Amino acid sequence: MTEQNHKHTDGQRFYNPTLKNSTDQKSFWQGLRMWYSTPKAKWPKHVSNIAVPQIQNNVAEKHIAVTFVNHVTFLLQLPGLNILTDPVWCKRASPFSYLGPMRVRDPGVSLDQLPPIDLVLISHNHYDHLDTKTIQYLNNKFNPQFCIAMGDNRITRKLGIKNCQEMDWWQSLSINAQTQITFTPMQHWSGRGLFDQYKSLWGSYVIEHNGSKIFFGGDGGYCTHFHDIHTKFGDFDLAFIGIGSYEPRWFMKNMHTNPEEAVLIHKDLHAKQSIGMHFGTFQLSAEGIDQPVIDLQRAKDKHSIVETSFITLNEGETRIFKI
Repeated sequence: MTEQNHKHTDGQRFYNPTLKNSTDQKSFWQGLRMWYSTPKAKWPKHVSNIAVPQIQNNVAEKHIAVTFVNHVTFLLQLPGLNILTDPVWCKRASPFSYLGPMRVRDPGVSLDQLPPIDLVLISHNHYDHLDTKTIQYLNNKFNPQFCIAMGDNRITRKLGIKNCQEMDWWQSLSINAQTQITFTPMQHWSGRGLFDQYKSLWGSYVIEHNGSKIFFGGDGGYCTHFHDIHTKFGDFDLAFIGIGSYEPRWFMKNMHTNPEEAVLIHKDLHAKQSIGMHFGTFQLSAEGIDQPVIDLQRAKDKHSIVETSFITLNEGETRIFKI
């Protein structure tokens, strides 16, 4: 481990070097206080999907087919390589089947519609990003390569997942001759219960494929990490950036970006094309279900962003981009 890697761990827990005070890191109890004390916009109990996925059999060179499943789950189809990001098909983003945020939209792609999956990227271990039943299903059916954050092997090992690489910030893994994955920093936190807070890492991913560069942001607050990632990798062809779960700001600001901050990330990464995510599936915060998309449009207008360069997709919608 390099000196740079040591800056975000004390050997027992991980932390955010971009936050000046330890009190800026949120706790399990603060999360409970936020959830139960904050007035929240009313979400519908169910929203029907309108898009029909167009799963590809072959993708042309220098192109990528992107299908939005839900929340932060995307099917990315590159020539000869199918990738899933933070795959979540569960009904609740919770350790309980009877309590916790319940999805209001069905996944835009059913599990049995998936093509053979080669690679699964998991950014961190929160329940809306690491769904154990889903990844166990994927492992049993496809035996893909899993990339996970350092410390999360204790979860995947119990599930019998062996083709699994734990990753530290800035660590890279070659998938094939054309594709390299790098785990990159984010300002966030981890934990699935009372006693494992900050005991595993969190992050984002850079996918380099045949000269093209794709950024998958996972989850995190706005900070200098995005500038650092651009400094290392240069301009991005495609970026997936969180735009939801941002209210109230006293709790969310350091850990989740709002739509205006997402636009700043788009600019920091010099992304040719960005796609918003982390909205519209689970009510994890106080804003309304459509507010992230409304606020994204306002932020694009404010910062004079080309309308088509930062978009959102409907669940199940497939778009093909040249990269």
